[in-house]
Amino acid sequence: QVQLVESGGGLVQPGGSLRLSCAASGNIFRLNGLGWYRQAPGKQRELVAAITTVGSVNVADSVKGRFTISGDNAKSTVYLQMNSLKPEDTAVYYCNYRWGYANYWGQGTPVTVSS
Repeated sequence: QVQLVESGGGLVQPGGSLRLSCAASGNIFRLNGLGWYRQAPGKQRELVAAITTVGSVNVADSVKGRFTISGDNAKSTVYLQMNSLKPEDTAVYYCNYRWGYANYWGQGTPVTVSS
């Protein structure tokens, strides 16, 4: 079992920044397999950024250069630093753990980018 708890969402003006945190517990290996997805109203959930099972990083084209995924192994926590936020980044952001057949989700944290 893996538990994921997100925090850090909120309301921010366009051009602003937020940092999301996801604290993971349970059967995980370092931070491999952890990532962030988002789901905007009326849209499908999509990958934002993730650390693969081999430790490389995938980042969606729509956020490259603006969002950065990082982590703290000692705290079993993965972060999503979001800069230069745009209204189209508004969504519920979910932490995800995926390894083989395992697929776990956090409860989500809402991010609203609006003036």
